[in-house]
Amino acid sequence: MTPRETLMAQAQKRILITDGAFGTEIQNWKLAEADYAGDLKLGHDQKGNNDILALTKPDVPEAITRAYLEAGSDIVSTNTFSANSISQADYGAEGLVRAINLASARIARRCADEFAAKDGRPRFVAGAIGPTNKTLSLSPDVNDPGFREIDFDTLKDVYLEQTMALLEGGADFILIETVFDTLNAKAGIMAAIEAGEVLGRDVPIMLSMTLTDLSGRNLSGHTVEAFWHAVRHARPLTIGLNCSFGAQQLRPHVKTLSAIADTLIMVYPNAGLPNELGAYDELPEETAALVREWAEAGQVNILGGCCGSTPAHIAAIAKAVANLPARNLPTAPVVTRLAGLEPMTMAA
Repeated sequence: MTPRETLMAQAQKRILITDGAFGTEIQNWKLAEADYAGDLKLGHDQKGNNDILALTKPDVPEAITRAYLEAGSDIVSTNTFSANSISQADYGAEGLVRAINLASARIARRCADEFAAKDGRPRFVAGAIGPTNKTLSLSPDVNDPGFREIDFDTLKDVYLEQTMALLEGGADFILIETVFDTLNAKAGIMAAIEAGEVLGRDVPIMLSMTLTDLSGRNLSGHTVEAFWHAVRHARPLTIGLNCSFGAQQLRPHVKTLSAIADTLIMVYPNAGLPNELGAYDELPEETAALVREWAEAGQVNILGGCCGSTPAHIAAIAKAVANLPARNLPTAPVVTRLAGLEPMTMAA
């Protein structure tokens, strides 16, 4: 079976578990500039460039990946949230984008295959693609609302470079995550589609929106339902929410999305909100209890964690939902669905 078919088969049996945060876990290693920079001689400070560790200190992302697999993750993501030429340009490392993604995907693939071989349970690799620090929908200049720092085709090509390397390195899926701009996500979708055409195979897409206000909108202003209408054409393997404000505040939006999306729902919230020092105080048992409510309501297929979550959080979530059935996919009526900032449904 293809990775898409295998994941769908597993998701019918139980609630699957994805992994947790990389950034906050990497911070715990207290790495110095020399650890990040290695011997690459890039001419820019690299401290904070978490993605480049796949080249300069690969034991760090590998140890974190293994910890999540040991905690019960069925899906592990690549440590490539900012491994694109736009974000890497801040570190003078844009020429290493392919190498970073290739190395990171190979780390995740090796670990996933090793754990699958131990017990026969499939493990999957999601190639993580972040939103970059550019937005296609909004102007960075309040005095010039029509100005854009980047155009759609350029961003699509940026994503395509990253996508091709992730797939070559062994990623099963392309995870377009922390979507704050729906048009950025569409560029990522087009990149995944083009990659599939080049490779002559199915490239399953996972989409994960992030909310930037408590009313349930992303930065480009779309509601959860409008976002789904805008991306449903891509037939994503999963749709869901990540990051945002933590599980407590996501409850109504998970319910909304679960009722309308005829595909798998994957949600991986922050471990609450950061405190005044930027640390996350929500305990694993607290996060697990909150997401269990979604599972009990039959609203989710895949659960995990984002910022502040640790292997302990993932283990607690896995334990909390172990005996609960997975969400049944709804049958969507055949109607015309449109989306501006708000959804619009035209009844037959």
